Amino acid sequence: MIWIRSSASATVSVGDKWPSLMPGLFVLLWGSGFIGAKYGLPYCEPFTFLLVRFLIVTVMLLMVVLITKAPWPRGWRQILHIAIAGLLIHATYLGGVFNSLYWGVPAGVSALIVSIQPLLTAVLAGPFLGEKLTLRQWAGFLLGIGGVALVVYRKLDFHGGDLTGLIYSIIALLGITGGTLFQKKYCSGMDLRTGTTIQYGATALAMLVIAPLTEQMVIHWTGEFVFALTWLTLVLSLGAVFLLFLLIRRGEAARVVSLFYLVPPVTALMAYLFFRERLGPLALVGMGVAAAGVALVHK
Repeated sequence: MIWIRSSASATVSVGDKWPSLMPGLFVLLWGSGFIGAKYGLPYCEPFTFLLVRFLIVTVMLLMVVLITKAPWPRGWRQILHIAIAGLLIHATYLGGVFNSLYWGVPAGVSALIVSIQPLLTAVLAGPFLGEKLTLRQWAGFLLGIGGVALVVYRKLDFHGGDLTGLIYSIIALLGITGGTLFQKKYCSGMDLRTGTTIQYGATALAMLVIAPLTEQMVIHWTGEFVFALTWLTLVLSLGAVFLLFLLIRRGEAARVVSLFYLVPPVTALMAYLFFRERLGPLALVGMGVAAAGVALVHK
């Protein structure tokens, strides 16, 4: 454990502060996925992109499992549960988001559709997990979705989109919602190393079937694509997903997914920094409203 001595001669444990830093870091990493997709999708079709990404991640994690001698799940039933959660969180959600962007749906519209997840999860968490929400938390959810709507308001232009892309966005929403609930109920005790390896392996097998049937599987190995693949493989598939599972394990599902309200505003901010997409006053107000909503849910 690392210790830092302040000017007041008081010692502060970095390890003790780590749980409080996890939500913010998760939002930052998860939001960067839209930036990585924007860089890489022009050079590779979505399912092929995901196939390469998940094959690399599976091999890397398998090496980690072998080196650390991590325990594998006991019994095929638990393995099946872990694989199903992986197919929902990775194959369904990411496949939906990537195809939504690929078919021309504006990133703001896709982000807005997926950001409905906290409300959908809150409704389903009651009968599925036995969790109860307070009126304050419901108010936070409403504030969150209102803030997200303000941020992406100027991007709600369906002329450049396609019905197919919008359907993929809805599929992504259902995937991440179902995966979060399923992961919390059936897989919360899994070892993150072996469990995530199983999930990525199952997703890679799914992409191995889907990609040849639906795409030409042509990859243009440009510098932009290599950068996007590296970022999405290391930072998103390893860093952000591990954080998501840790957050799900530590807290209630409804509280955890409320963090997704902050993803569209953070993504918009990064889009401005990387692509010079301007943020208007309304978007800045929306960021504050979304942050207030998340604060109410987590208070």
